[in-house]
Amino acid sequence: MVGCPLVTKRQCLVAITFALLLGGCASGGHDDSTNDPLEPVNRKIFAFNHMLDDRAALPAATYYKSAVPDGAREGVHNFLSNLTLPITFANDVLQGQMTRAGLAVCRLGVNTTMGVLGVMDPATGMGCPEHDEDFGETLAVYGVPGGPYLVLPLLGSTVPRDALGRILVDHYFNPLGYVTYHGKLYVSLGENFLKLVDHRSRHIGALRGIERTSIDYYAAMRTIYQQKRETKIENDEGLAPDAPDEPDVSQ
Repeated sequence: MVGCPLVTKRQCLVAITFALLLGGCASGGHDDSTNDPLEPVNRKIFAFNHMLDDRAALPAATYYKSAVPDGAREGVHNFLSNLTLPITFANDVLQGQMTRAGLAVCRLGVNTTMGVLGVMDPATGMGCPEHDEDFGETLAVYGVPGGPYLVLPLLGSTVPRDALGRILVDHYFNPLGYVTYHGKLYVSLGENFLKLVDHRSRHIGALRGIERTSIDYYAAMRTIYQQKRETKIENDEGLAPDAPDEPDVSQ
């Protein structure tokens, strides 16, 4: 496709779709403080994602949590988190957050070596706490507006800025993406499946509690996403609502 030399045709089509969607929503003059002009469509997609979660992600996560010991699950979580540190480092640098970039390098170096490829987390005890960054946050730091709230199939809650940053940019910050080896596709699929199961297993009780106590589960999850995203952009992770995002079944 002409004009998209650095991305795949699929990624380019996604980018164009988001651009048109954002432009259409921006011209609508919608004043809703929740910035959710596509709420009827979003609710349908939310229901679809919730159905997939109930039938696939939640059963897999429940079995994983019951069958795998706590220590082993924590090791898997640490390993997966370690894989994202190059993305965090790159975005820290782009945001001019050199101290946080140094912490990301510290964690990557210490946990990959002393922590046996990230399975253990000695870096936290050495003064290098965990944090993560993505290109959507980087764009926000440079003043790019998020756009309207969206719920995407499999991806879940997002805004156009963050979704585009993840689809088009963050992938290229991961050096492992440039390594070619036999069976790479299957390794990638296995990694994504583990990320989904790990995330869902860590929030089974919290999500059930939100759903059980919320008058409107969709509205509750929308508010949680928007508040957590805002505090994360401000690097105030400790001030974020004490609740998880909805499962991301595209992970």
